[in-house]
Amino acid sequence: MKAVVVAAVVAFVLTLFGTPLIIKMMVRLKVAQPIRDELGLASNKTKRGTPTMGGLGFIVATPVAYVAGHIALVTLPEAQIGQVSPTITALVLLGIFFACGAVGFIDDYLKVVVRSTAGLSAKGKLFGQLLGGTTFGLIAMYFPSTNGKTVGSTHLSFVKDISWLNITKVGAVAVFVLMVLFMSNAVNITDGMDGLATGTSVLVFGAYAVIGYWQYKHWCGDTAGYAADPNAYCYAVRDPLEVAIIAAGVAGACLGFLWSNTSPARIFMGDAGSLGLGGLLVALAMATHTILLLPIIGFLYVMDTMSVVIQVISYRTTGKRIFRLSPIHHHFELAGWSEVTVVTRFWIIALLCAGIGLCFFYGDFLQNTT
Repeated sequence: MKAVVVAAVVAFVLTLFGTPLIIKMMVRLKVAQPIRDELGLASNKTKRGTPTMGGLGFIVATPVAYVAGHIALVTLPEAQIGQVSPTITALVLLGIFFACGAVGFIDDYLKVVVRSTAGLSAKGKLFGQLLGGTTFGLIAMYFPSTNGKTVGSTHLSFVKDISWLNITKVGAVAVFVLMVLFMSNAVNITDGMDGLATGTSVLVFGAYAVIGYWQYKHWCGDTAGYAADPNAYCYAVRDPLEVAIIAAGVAGACLGFLWSNTSPARIFMGDAGSLGLGGLLVALAMATHTILLLPIIGFLYVMDTMSVVIQVISYRTTGKRIFRLSPIHHHFELAGWSEVTVVTRFWIIALLCAGIGLCFFYGDFLQNTT
């Protein structure tokens, strides 16, 4: 627990005090978020000139927090070499975080520095996400540890592996890549109001920190501790403490960033932050064997994205719009809700969904231990 808390606190402090420095740097460089006036949103009137690319802060803070967590771990008398040394799991989690963040950074750079209105092309984004997802998906499935465990699983999973849904290693990589494409863009779509994606990410990554730590405390790999009892229910995952440390670090980093990102935002996370967060979420779900649980825990991202899909399909097939404007958070703004009201109520939805996901996860544990 000490390592997880240390990671969260270090990341929080870094972004809390580091984000104002990024704001000053971006203002000096005149790196401002492009605003679409044609949408007719009242909240957009005050956003012109607000700097962006703040997501670079928590992308940098997370590996620092990870190292701090490991330093704290070394001081524990029960720490084992396998728990202290960096792992393939950390490589996959941080790697996809950086890879998707890099795609977003290029898009941000083209928009706000080169002043290219379109930014990175759709094909360019797709190629970058496919390349990152495929690379780290292959590492996750084809680099086992000494006990034969890989980061990912050949089975589809909900709260654990579904034994009869064996999709092979190739299928597992394909599912991972598809989910990276969906979730990274889903977080990006949700990042449309001050603090909306950031506050939601605090809750979602916090939920995965809980899942990772719970799996660590009931880990099949802990042969000298919990799993020594042949009747104990344990999780056959790889490096769950790594998952908990990194998830807690990101949750803490997002919380620190939220101080400057909440309404009225002094800085936006940009595509670098949102695409990176989405990619990392999928890696956390893969590492904890909870792939199909992610759409529940991160339902707000799914809801926002599906509102866009539904709107496009409806308009192209019938010529009519279902929502005043998509994503759906803008629909409620045009319906008369203030931006703060929309964000606060959507945070409540995100909290409920994260709680429901954890209830499914813990309910399965209770069912198998009583």
